[in-house]
Amino acid sequence: MSDKTILIVGTYDTKNDELEYMAERVVAMGGGVLTMDISVLGDPEKPTDISKHDVARAAGSSIQAAIEGGDENTAMQIMADGASRLAKNLHDEGRFDGVVILGGTMGTDVALDVCQALPLGVPKYVVSTVSFSPIIPSSRLSADIQMILWAGGLFGLNSVCKASLSQAAGAVLGAARAVEAPTGAKPVVGMTSLGSSCLRYMKSLKPALEARGFEVAIFHATGMGGMAYESIARDGGFACVMDFALPELGNLMAGSVINSGEDRMLNAGVAGIPQIIAPGCLDLIDFAGWQEIPEQYKDRPFHEHNRLIKSSALNADERRETAREMAKRIRASTTPAHVILTTQGIEEWDRPGEPAHDPEALAEFCDEMRKVMTPPIHFTELDCHINDQAFTDKALEIFDAWVADGTIKTAV
Repeated sequence: MSDKTILIVGTYDTKNDELEYMAERVVAMGGGVLTMDISVLGDPEKPTDISKHDVARAAGSSIQAAIEGGDENTAMQIMADGASRLAKNLHDEGRFDGVVILGGTMGTDVALDVCQALPLGVPKYVVSTVSFSPIIPSSRLSADIQMILWAGGLFGLNSVCKASLSQAAGAVLGAARAVEAPTGAKPVVGMTSLGSSCLRYMKSLKPALEARGFEVAIFHATGMGGMAYESIARDGGFACVMDFALPELGNLMAGSVINSGEDRMLNAGVAGIPQIIAPGCLDLIDFAGWQEIPEQYKDRPFHEHNRLIKSSALNADERRETAREMAKRIRASTTPAHVILTTQGIEEWDRPGEPAHDPEALAEFCDEMRKVMTPPIHFTELDCHINDQAFTDKALEIFDAWVADGTIKTAV
């Protein structure tokens, strides 16, 4: 008898030995396996638990249709759809506890969809020739995905690739045994922020919300954090959100790689989650530390946070544009949204004497916010800085009123 079962997914026609090796390692460590074949053209050496025909049928198609589609991209999208649907259904039925998926670019493309179909807390391990590659956008990554580079294993087993495959097998089984998945025992408030050197409200808001019986999950709004936040919001995982750090929206609009996808600020409203929103850090555009600052930003105020990330300030016209885009996204909400604007500043580096201090551009932004944040958006303007206690107090006042009138649900 095994304690945990691992779903193993891959193209068994071309990677049978590697997939079988991982299965053997899982079984040797006391785990169980469930195998899924996402091949199209060939067949595995021995039948898998879920055949390629099962996968294609789950997508409302067939292997023959995938072959006759005429190109490998179309075929693998059929398999990605079917594999994602089957994985979700199988997990809902309690058939497996974690998943490991092997592939090159084709298999990785499928793997990303499968992992996004599974809820937070299900161990997801991808062994890929393109792990950590810039060709993988943050929007394709599930909130708790794990990846390892499939080094030296493109064709056939060897001692180099066994190191990666055995680690993956052990990691996913160990994670399935060790994971404490979200229990849902308390309603969760999702909050976005940056480090406390820039935004400090979380230090006082978290204990205050916990004292009210809520759990607080704070997401680092540097691309991947916002992606995880949006993923959980999309699934209705929050009772309320305090979306107070929006640099990822400005980065998206400016074309920076430090963004969290096209759906930033959209999922909570569509999922029916009440939103309290503030434009924290929406005056900056972030760049990867290895990037050259584009010419158009070189004359701007500049802050080099560390070797991974650096920022330039947006000008007045760009800030007006971010205000308009923010309002547009909030208006897609189906539930109440309350925006708080702090007119004395929206992040620590815009205070007098700091690199991003630009009172004229801030005034332009505030003026545009007043124009666009109109009903049904609730709008409060405060004569303070976002890091002042007055901001925290107002956020809690709105939160408490929504709890009192039932807008925010206190029971899970």
